[in-house]
Amino acid sequence: MGLANWFEIFCTDLEVDNSATIAKRYSALTVRLNTDFWNTTSSTAHSLYVGSYGRNTAIRGFSDVDMIIELPWAMYIRYNAYIGNGQSALLQAVKSSIEKTYSQTGIRGDGQVVQVKFLDMAFEVVPAFPHSDGSFTFPDANGGGCWRTTNPRAEISAIRNRNILCNYNLVPLCRMMRQWRNYWGVPIGGLLIDTLAYQFIDTWAYRDKSYLYYDFMCRDFFRFMADQSRTQVYWRAPGSGQSVYGDELFQWKAARCYNLSLEAIEHEIATPKREWSAKQKWREIFGTRFPG
Repeated sequence: MGLANWFEIFCTDLEVDNSATIAKRYSALTVRLNTDFWNTTSSTAHSLYVGSYGRNTAIRGFSDVDMIIELPWAMYIRYNAYIGNGQSALLQAVKSSIEKTYSQTGIRGDGQVVQVKFLDMAFEVVPAFPHSDGSFTFPDANGGGCWRTTNPRAEISAIRNRNILCNYNLVPLCRMMRQWRNYWGVPIGGLLIDTLAYQFIDTWAYRDKSYLYYDFMCRDFFRFMADQSRTQVYWRAPGSGQSVYGDELFQWKAARCYNLSLEAIEHEIATPKREWSAKQKWREIFGTRFPG
């Protein structure tokens, strides 16, 4: 088994394995909310997967499924006219609807989402009002309440299109870096990982190759992350251009793993090859999900 097989097995192991369960719950939530707010029992209309699952960059064992439920514009007019916190009242209305289907499930509505907790994961439902350009207005109940905008469709489309143009290497890179983030406890959000990977792979020399070059891809992306300015506060998300904040420094852990990847590659190209030692270095980076 060679280098390409190691990374192929690793990337396959990272793929989400409970899509059927997610789809069942997503459909049930959509039917419930459509019944109450649109007078239809459709399981697909007016809803959208967003977040890492919507961008197809989530990995096995991820904890939150983000979804948008579109609501009629008349509801925005009604809740925007509230003297108090209309955003909080809107979240409570959505929460009350969901409770009709999931009465025994922990449901909480605050901040910007209605969170529906299951034993194995949580759904975070964002009630939103669509605009003709594909963006949405959604409520934020914090600090007395306000309205915010987001454009997840543009982000999903940007990731999908660049993934295709780069021989389907972008999504596996995003997933591998989530595993690294989780294993090393790196202070970096999923959208920032996707944003940096999107920027990096556009000009990476081997973006049209496949698993045989994944050691180089990881090495070069760690260097790319390590070289990000320590003073930079935010980056621009692909497609939407929204600000993606990095609250803490992630660069120094990326630099450490860049050096580990150099050691792994040195073992790979040695004569004779030191395959066991190479694998152990990749496992120092990614944990035991990397083949032993």
